[in-house]
Amino acid sequence: MPIYEYKCDNCSAQFELKYNLGDEPEPCPRCRGKVRRVFSPVPVIFKGSGFYITDSGGKNSEPST
Repeated sequence: MPIYEYKCDNCSAQFELKYNLGDEPEPCPRCRGKVRRVFSPVPVIFKGSGFYITDSGGKNSEPST
């Protein structure tokens, strides 16, 4: 099962729980309040060539005007 991060609406406690996406999460372990899932950005790392304007064309191609 995946691990998701949750935040309590009442006491603002943040914690992680193992749940399927469709399951209903348990109440906050600290105050038994309603919890909400926290979405955070995922880092993207580009490796290799092809990510710059100088890498996209052939050696004989001219830049567009």
